[in-house]
Amino acid sequence: MRTYKINRDTLETKISVEINLDGNGKSEIDTGIGFFDHMLTLMAFHGKFDINIKCEGDTYVDDHHTIEDIGIALGQCVKNALGNRRGIKRYSTVFIPMDESLAQTSIDISNRPYLVFNAEFKDKRVGNMTTQMVKEFFRAFVNESRVTLHINLLYGENDHHKIEAIFKSFARALKESIKIVSDEVSSSKGVL
Repeated sequence: MRTYKINRDTLETKISVEINLDGNGKSEIDTGIGFFDHMLTLMAFHGKFDINIKCEGDTYVDDHHTIEDIGIALGQCVKNALGNRRGIKRYSTVFIPMDESLAQTSIDISNRPYLVFNAEFKDKRVGNMTTQMVKEFFRAFVNESRVTLHINLLYGENDHHKIEAIFKSFARALKESIKIVSDEVSSSKGVL
């Protein structure tokens, strides 16, 4: 099983993250940020990852440290759970609609961190989550998981729907790209 657990304690957050990449989509999420909990729960369900996240953060300041640090911890978990990446499909592109919104995520499990994020939001917040933190979450995840990730919100009106489409397309793309499809490393270099 491809699993990993990490505890990350800083002066700003205290985080525990556990992931099973070959799970059933079960999750226990408690970040102190309701809308973010909802997105991470959807990510677990649509990616069929079992994810447990508990965070005590300085949300009295704002949501930045909590969301960024969870991105860091989750990225580290995915990287370590994947191990040497032997046999994975490596690439995936997934389009997901959410009512009037359409998001596309393309991923390369490359060991080269790079983020392209093309999405704009009208509102400053959805629930108690700052919309600009969507990009910061994915930036933190990419840097620690060492994947190349392109997220494109093609269109949409409702910011809740836009963000939900992004998280669902990301989950499905990640799940597809980490499928074991051979005994070989999916690289002409022989390593990822």
